[in-house]
Amino acid sequence: MAKAIIVVNKNPNENNASVLRRFTRKIQESGIIYKVKNNRYNEREESKVKVKAATLKRINKRKATEKLRKLGKLVIKTRGHK
Repeated sequence: MAKAIIVVNKNPNENNASVLRRFTRKIQESGIIYKVKNNRYNEREESKVKVKAATLKRINKRKATEKLRKLGKLVIKTRGHK
């Protein structure tokens, strides 16, 4: 990401509030805050190895649960029905 430099010089006979207002306006026009907020919650993609490992773990857990259910050691409760 390229660094943006914004410079606002105080003019003679200008108060601090107006300098701050000009600086704020320049920041908003540059889009720096927009870019930072957009990237704030971005997550990078997981590696293929991690995705495969998670998938295999899920599949094995499902198989184990199904095996226990078939052996009668695990009773799956359904919602709303007694």
